[in-house]
Amino acid sequence: MTTPIISVSDVHKSYGRGQNRFDALKGVSFDITAGESIAIVGKSGSGKSTLMHVLALLDATTSGTVRLEDEDTSTLKGKHLNRTRNKTFGFVFQQFFLTGNQTVLENVMLPLRIAGVRRAERKRRGMAALEQLDLADKAKNKAVDLSGGQKQRTVIARALVNNPRIIFADEPTGNLDSATGAVVEDILFTLHRDHGITLIVVTHDEDLARKCDRRLLIRDGMLVEDSAEVAA
Repeated sequence: MTTPIISVSDVHKSYGRGQNRFDALKGVSFDITAGESIAIVGKSGSGKSTLMHVLALLDATTSGTVRLEDEDTSTLKGKHLNRTRNKTFGFVFQQFFLTGNQTVLENVMLPLRIAGVRRAERKRRGMAALEQLDLADKAKNKAVDLSGGQKQRTVIARALVNNPRIIFADEPTGNLDSATGAVVEDILFTLHRDHGITLIVVTHDEDLARKCDRRLLIRDGMLVEDSAEVAA
């Protein structure tokens, strides 16, 4: 039996103390197999974004365990934690988080710069990622001058540049019109299918959720449904 790429066991996450304490996650458990596509769905305030932040090691659990390929992630600290996150994960957020006055290539190369990759190699890999997303001709453009769809494709290129095993996508089409959103969805699922990347999507969009292998429904901080979907 293969080891799950992510294993979540009785995870709780609380904020505040005493009367001000808020329990965002209340004992969530599940496994994710390498190469799966997962949709995390639920209403605003259900805990789905908190769950994604815990899975992506952007936030620590209050109790319970998140294992990454059988390593207890609570043991990861400081530079080791940052290196693991930077090497293993790619991030695609609804808010693009691009530096507007930098070029598209500079934005895409950022994870490589953080990882200490030499400039020539950063440029080579950055251009390769842009070519994959049909953005090589925009490499020298300032990010501020891109359309919404071009910005999201730039974000996906940045997520890919470190050859991640897992991509987290938080409402990846939320700021896009339906036609552009469909293009971005196709890109994400093609990468998932062709490169075996594990795709974890947080979304309100049921059509997007239905394209994933599994749907995790979070309600009031609890996992109330874990179902396989028939891909559209």
